Amino acid sequence: MAQMGQRIAMTTSSAGTQIGYAVTGSGPPLVYVSGWLGHLELGWALPAERAYYEALADGRTLIRYDKPGCGLSERPSPKVTPYSLEQELDALRAVIAATGVERFDLMGASLGAPVAATWAARQPAMVSRLVLYGGWAYGPEVAEPEIQRHVLGLVRQHWGLASGLLADVFAPDADAATRAAFTRYQRESASAETACAMLELAYRVDVRGALPRIGAPTLAVHRERDRAVPIGQGRQLADGIPGARFAAIPGRSHLPYIGDARPLTLAVRRFLGLPGRHRGAAPTLTARQREVAALIAEGCTNREIGKRLGIAERSAEAHVERIRYRMDFRSRAQIAAWYVATGN
Repeated sequence: MAQMGQRIAMTTSSAGTQIGYAVTGSGPPLVYVSGWLGHLELGWALPAERAYYEALADGRTLIRYDKPGCGLSERPSPKVTPYSLEQELDALRAVIAATGVERFDLMGASLGAPVAATWAARQPAMVSRLVLYGGWAYGPEVAEPEIQRHVLGLVRQHWGLASGLLADVFAPDADAATRAAFTRYQRESASAETACAMLELAYRVDVRGALPRIGAPTLAVHRERDRAVPIGQGRQLADGIPGARFAAIPGRSHLPYIGDARPLTLAVRRFLGLPGRHRGAAPTLTARQREVAALIAEGCTNREIGKRLGIAERSAEAHVERIRYRMDFRSRAQIAAWYVATGN
């Protein structure tokens, strides 16, 4: 089957912040609210993350976006614009308006779960079905206060070391190449200041009062041994929503696309009325294209690639363009991220 592509565009929130969003697939809309910081382009270059989103997009028009301060979205300083639940909702509102969807399925993962739950409570006429993965309702109970202070302090003082620690916590099942790619991906997605502000919001968010007002059919899914958010938090989130279903699935990684993502995508697809199996094909490169990708990951220019491979600079440029087309990439940074993540 042909691989899916993503169409990237920009919109502006009511606060005047530029928000980058992506649309993938076709069919009834599924709006996705991510949890941790991300980058629409670099995330698309990580094979595991891309496969996860393609599984959700088969039979749906999947709409995703970069949170304020992350990825392609504008990066205002959290010191000037404090990171808040209302800021999250403002970005979601802007993307919904830009894509023109009026009624849709809504999915929130991790910190995106309380954001999505709040939206469903406030805008019941817009949400057909609600899916919550790895979420919680009351941030202060996610981790002990001492652990919260330790994590926040490390992120604030040493983002490089903290990004590796968070990779261990969020993605313990990742192989060495994926872990290395994700560690770097975090630092390229947002500043330490933004990462710290997002974690602070995760630890203080409280949506318990909104849950009883959710009327949409709801599925809450949680991995049994989630190392970042204990499964009990997911059960409490589901218990607060009238009629919500709770599904425990195997695994310990908090990131939905790390480890075996199939139980999660299967549960979500069935809840949305889609076939359990999804179509899709992982993009591949020729041997020569992999050589070019390796040199791009080293930081080589087209001229340097040509010299290293004994080909003309124009031929090197053509190889780069074919890689971008074949992989649905927009930048050399995506090619480099893909190469690191695949462990070539």
